[in-house]
Amino acid sequence: MLHEASNLKEGAYIFGYYVNNPGAYGVVEFDDQWNVLSIEEKPKIPKSNYAVPGLYFYDKYVVEIAKNLKPSARGELEITDLNREYLDNKSLRVKLLGRGFAWLDTGTHDALLEASNFVQTVQKRQGLYVACIEEIAYRNGFISKEQLQSLAEPLAKTEYGKYLMTI
Repeated sequence: MLHEASNLKEGAYIFGYYVNNPGAYGVVEFDDQWNVLSIEEKPKIPKSNYAVPGLYFYDKYVVEIAKNLKPSARGELEITDLNREYLDNKSLRVKLLGRGFAWLDTGTHDALLEASNFVQTVQKRQGLYVACIEEIAYRNGFISKEQLQSLAEPLAKTEYGKYLMTI
């Protein structure tokens, strides 16, 4: 899914994630065919339960579009407004993150603690590191086994280094 998004040549690619409290996030609304109808930032009355997590892919025009954004009523430049520009130009794509995906919001102290506890639980139960960049690079063929080992060696006395050595 990320490979597809990273190969984007034109337009924007964002994600949608079902949440129970959509008013705390940017929210994307769909029609019955899953076409995007609207995007709103922290709406008082959300039009759907699909939050837009903070992962975006844009084409080469994003900088020009961003330069022309105006501050919102909250006095901020909103990423939602940038996404809305792409929506208005019919060049916004949304991919839903379904079951099996975990999006961990870290915008509050409580949310950061919840995310930390989640990662700790997964790593302890499965014995696999979450978002281990060296492992991701190796498994995607970006680095060789030898390069992975050379990255692991300086860390050999740490739990992380020991994990890298087992990959």
